This record gives sequence, structure tokens and C-alpha cells, in this order.
Amino acid sequence: MNTRILNFLKQPTLIEEKQKASHRFVEDMPPYAINQELSQKEHGRVLSNYFFRNKDIYISRHNRYADYPTHTHTFLEMNYMLQGSATEIVDGKQITLNTGDLLLLDNGSTHSIKALGEDDLLINILFRTKNISISLLNDLKRSNNIFYDFLLSQVINKQNKNRDYLIFTKRRNQEVQATLDRIIEEYYSNNDFSNSIIKSYLSILLVQLVREYPVSGPHQENKTKLLTIKILKVIAQEYKTISLNELAQRYSYNKNYLSNVFKSEVGQTFSEVLTRQRLIQAHTLITSTSLPIATIMDQVGIKNKTFFYRKYKQYYQKLPSADR
Repeated sequence: MNTRILNFLKQPTLIEEKQKASHRFVEDMPPYAINQELSQKEHGRVLSNYFFRNKDIYISRHNRYADYPTHTHTFLEMNYMLQGSATEIVDGKQITLNTGDLLLLDNGSTHSIKALGEDDLLINILFRTKNISISLLNDLKRSNNIFYDFLLSQVINKQNKNRDYLIFTKRRNQEVQATLDRIIEEYYSNNDFSNSIIKSYLSILLVQLVREYPVSGPHQENKTKLLTIKILKVIAQEYKTISLNELAQRYSYNKNYLSNVFKSEVGQTFSEVLTRQRLIQAHTLITSTSLPIATIMDQVGIKNKTFFYRKYKQYYQKLPSADR
């Protein structure tokens, strides 16, 4: 870890100074970072996608000196123990993390964190399903790995997931820790193109975790799940022009059957997933080029301007012009 970054992470924040004096939790989130509707429904704090307004991956150091209250979130979270140790309660189970350990929390999992000491540095890495490459999953599908199963469940058959978290303990092989250090350094260095570099590092990290951690036994995928993976990969690659009719012809299935299978496995319709992929591509072009919005719409395959602006606002919580 870069010494300058490490020293920066050790410096106390204003919130930490208050917590150190009182040993009580001090609110560290603005009101709009908490999904009020879901919080009322779940009877607890539900953190929203507020963190991803200007970036794909959000990183923070956890505040020390006070217990952090029970909460859940609408995204995936990694807790990386950069230094020291931490005790978390995840879905009612107590977990201890030591230096080099990594905890991966599913969206919707509930957890709280006991007070950290002065020498404890816990790094939070937040990301969303869209950061998990369908092409990457397809390449990894022979890995017979519990982490592969976990990643796959983020895209397929979400309603039947049976793992809310995974723990990766520090290994003698330092590759995973080195990649995590690079992610943290890149984030806090705030250099040009850091968002793109961090996304690439995240993909590397996911591959390393699949490679480094043990298998779960024989891996069996049913026919409809494999078909759905194929469709998701096509959407990721051919989002501009692909349609359900074309897929039905390509794979020799009835269109309605294909639609029902996809909705059953993914939990969303083909149209919803296709629109989301087009919006992701549009967001990338809007934030990284000066192309006119109309040109970007054409490049991602959306023709209706009103539809595009409405869906973009729903997904990114802002209009395309605000992302420029």
C-alpha cells in the first residue's frame, strides 16, 4: 500500500472525533442516501444508490470508535480489512475479520459493525450488478466455485439465492491483497480515468477470487439457466439491434416461451434488461465523450427521446445533461 494513501486513511475525520469523544454513532449519511420507502418496509436503514451518482464503484473507510447500526443496501458491498480487526453481525451471525480478510455482502443482506479501534482500517467497496460482466461469467462457468455461484445469482434467479455473504480469508498468495491495494490507491489518488481503471481492477479481482478460493463440489446448471446466460451475453454484446423475435429464431424457441423463461430466471422482462444495458452504454458515452445526446441514443438503439430521458432519470437519478 502506498505510504501516502495509508497515512491519509489513518487520519481521523470530524465524525470520528465526535464518536471518539462520545462512543456513540454519529450519522454519516445525508438523508437522500437512505431509501426512506424501503427503510419503512424493512423496518431499518436501507442505503440507496446515492453513492453511484458520479462513479461506478464507491470506496470509503469505515468510521471508527462507535458501533455502526444494523442496515442493508440495494447494492453489493465488500468489506476489506486493510489493517487490524473488525467484528460484524451479518444476518444474525457474528463474523470476525482480520488483516487481509474480505467479506462480500449480497444486496439485501443485513449487517452491523462493532466499534473499530484506532489501528483498525476497514475499507468499504460498493458496486452494483451491472459491474459484473456477463461475458466474464460465461468464461468462468466451468470453475465449480462457490464465488462463481454467488456472482451468477446476482444476474440469474435472484429470488432463489441461498448465500447472503462470502468470507475470503487472507492467503499466502498476495495477488488478491495487491489488487485490492491498487483499487484503493487508484480511488484515493483521483487521477484521470480512475473510474475506468478501478472497474478493470474489479474484474481482475473477481477472477482472482474465483481462482483462489475453494470449489463447492460438482456444479450443475439446468437447461433454462444456460439458455438465459446465452441471452444475457447476447444483450451485452448486441444491445443496439437485438430483439426477442430474433433470439427466438436464433435459438429455435417460441417467442412467448423464451420470454417466460427469461422472466422466470432473471426476475425482469427481456425488455427491461435490454433497456438497462442500453442505458449503461449511454451513460458511458455521456460521461466519456462529447457526442450529442441524439447521436448517443442512436448508437445504443433507443429512438424515442421522451422514453430515453424518463428511463435515464429513473436509473441514474439525474438527467443526461447533469452527467456532462
